[in-house]
Amino acid sequence: MRLDALMSELNITVPEAFADQDIDAISYDSRMCAPGTLFVCIEGNVTDGHFYAKDAYERGVRAFLCQKPVDLPKDAAVLYVPSTRTALADVAAAFYGHPADKLRLIGITGTKGKTSTALFIYSILSEAGIPVGYIGTVGVMFCGRRTSTLRTTPESADIQLYLHKMVKAGVKIVIIEVSSQAIFMERIHGLKFESCIFTNLSPDHIGRYEHPNFEHYRASKARLFSDFGCEYIVYNADDENSTYMLAGATALSCGVSVGGNTHVRGEDIRLWRERGALGVDFTCVFGDRRYPIRLRTPGTFSVYNALEAITVAHHIGVPFDIIRTALSKTTPLGRFEVVDALPYCTFVIDYAHNAVSLEAALSVLREYNPARLIVLVGCVGGRTFSRRKPVGETISRLADFCILTADDPDFEDPMTIIRDILDGFGDRNTPFTAIPDRAEAVRYAVRNAREGDIILFAGKGHEAFQLIRGEYLSFSERSIITEEAIRLSEEKITVK
Repeated sequence: MRLDALMSELNITVPEAFADQDIDAISYDSRMCAPGTLFVCIEGNVTDGHFYAKDAYERGVRAFLCQKPVDLPKDAAVLYVPSTRTALADVAAAFYGHPADKLRLIGITGTKGKTSTALFIYSILSEAGIPVGYIGTVGVMFCGRRTSTLRTTPESADIQLYLHKMVKAGVKIVIIEVSSQAIFMERIHGLKFESCIFTNLSPDHIGRYEHPNFEHYRASKARLFSDFGCEYIVYNADDENSTYMLAGATALSCGVSVGGNTHVRGEDIRLWRERGALGVDFTCVFGDRRYPIRLRTPGTFSVYNALEAITVAHHIGVPFDIIRTALSKTTPLGRFEVVDALPYCTFVIDYAHNAVSLEAALSVLREYNPARLIVLVGCVGGRTFSRRKPVGETISRLADFCILTADDPDFEDPMTIIRDILDGFGDRNTPFTAIPDRAEAVRYAVRNAREGDIILFAGKGHEAFQLIRGEYLSFSERSIITEEAIRLSEEKITVK
């Protein structure tokens, strides 16, 4: 695409000397640049793309979008806009042929439950034979393929690329997990959502590199329901923040609740546990109809996620028998995912990584009456400093035994992180062990599990890597659990 044609989307006139530049890629990362790339200098929480304009130039780039001055040779076309973040979204949409206009988008926001709700919907629509795509915490999925991503909601240019690929593959509906940072950093700028879901809200992602305070966090999330053309809203009516979330919305809305008086609600909740699975049965009341639902994920919060997914799927037109079938066989990846490895105990992988999510996870697992409730947990290095002591307080109060280890330590000493978590134990004498190497900690957990134990592996969830000293190293908690369980079982057979 010619540079002048691309810039016409932003109502920018390109000087004649540069107008016929052929743009065959768009990038906000100078390391990914080559001749023919348009480099968009965006500001992040930690660094600023304007600092890397020279690096992009040295890699052959001759077209730049900036919002503040950069010093480049005269053969570079430097174009200025008020916001490079919104400009990145606009030019990427134009470059890829406005793929969002050819798709029906479902957006989900909230502190907890985004991924599970999204994957429930993905499963339901797939069961119904509807070509569906997903963009969120566990990556990008469509047509039986999954690609990992580093963010819950990718940068706008990446979203447009994924949507473009989905359109080419015949996808009709795309579910997008929308983080609060994605909204205020304009990653979803220009998208129009047919349906939006609010799961719940509690303080999170507040700190130096995230939101300055809870008010900013909450206001950012609320924009999803008022600023992106939403036509239908499903919300958790039991969350006290739902009124605030919907205050600026004009769309048709439907609340869900557990035991309340909303049009859609969950009743008769019953927990169940069997080898290789923890789950919950409940009755979905939908107006004057009642449907028995079985979920292969535990706890009342799973009921909320399912109710939200059911409501959106019903709005789309999926029959209830298909909805029920899909939910009965869905285990969201890395979200209370049970790993069937040993017959006498239960291993659960979950993404819980802060005090709020750990309290919810451990409280739910306690309801399944384990002989011991054990948690393996660490915290991310280089940040999350304010999370560590509350994590320690929570796990020392709710778990019977704690295995303290690393999450993604990066350049920080794992023992420093562990000591920070231990500060939260206070005067509690909760038994614990500290094993800095997470793989070794996982193996320890498997080998020391007893009859009736439930062991929660918290913090990594679906992730298949560990960030150590700036490198993303392959790491699969699921594989380590399974392999160590096999090794342990073989050893016991040999001894006999």
